[in-house]
Amino acid sequence: MATKQKILIVDDDENIAGLISLYLTKECFDTEIVHDGTAALHAVGREKPDLMLLDIMLPGMDGYEVLREIRKSSNLPVIMLSAKSETFDKVLGLELGADDYINKPFDSKELVARVKAVLRRAAQAESATPFAQEDIIVEKVSYPDLVINLTEYSVYYKDKAIEMPPKELELLYFLASHPNQVFTREQLLDYIWSYDYGGDTRTIDVHIKRLREKFPPHPVWSIATVWGIGYKFEKHEK
Repeated sequence: MATKQKILIVDDDENIAGLISLYLTKECFDTEIVHDGTAALHAVGREKPDLMLLDIMLPGMDGYEVLREIRKSSNLPVIMLSAKSETFDKVLGLELGADDYINKPFDSKELVARVKAVLRRAAQAESATPFAQEDIIVEKVSYPDLVINLTEYSVYYKDKAIEMPPKELELLYFLASHPNQVFTREQLLDYIWSYDYGGDTRTIDVHIKRLREKFPPHPVWSIATVWGIGYKFEKHEK
């Protein structure tokens, strides 16, 4: 029998947490509920969940603080939950490393679909099925000082490994695989996040900003903004 995936639900509203647990249990997930940030951090270490649903407004340590602590040592998939719908709150959550953001109140089917989508993306990123070396098709692009290996989900800049979440790496690989080709934000959402993602185009801006923070300006290549259209991985003429 396949092991059920475990979802950690962090919400101080017992009724909402109970409803979320009910929705997910019906979809054959195991759930664990905690009601504050400190308990959430302990539960991550104790329960080893496959995904966390994290409310922002928590007593004591809020959801943003919890996410900051988690991202210091873990790529655990995290979906933020909040009654706040302002763009600033979404962007902050994504900048801190959230994988998705759902506004309250939410539809139960949408919640389940988002959970499954994030888990599916995480599984794809972490899959490492052993094959004979000659059977592996290595997806890799290289530029001066930069090597992006999608097969191994690794990035090296000046021979130093660069840690980044899976979607950042996939976005960088996609752009670098199509040098000098311009993509709109909508196209990038479709290519990288696929049709089942419910986010908006600000997600792309946030991920581009985080990529640029990881790589200083380079004389041969850059992630360029094409104003009014979108982005491209630009190869500079020497």
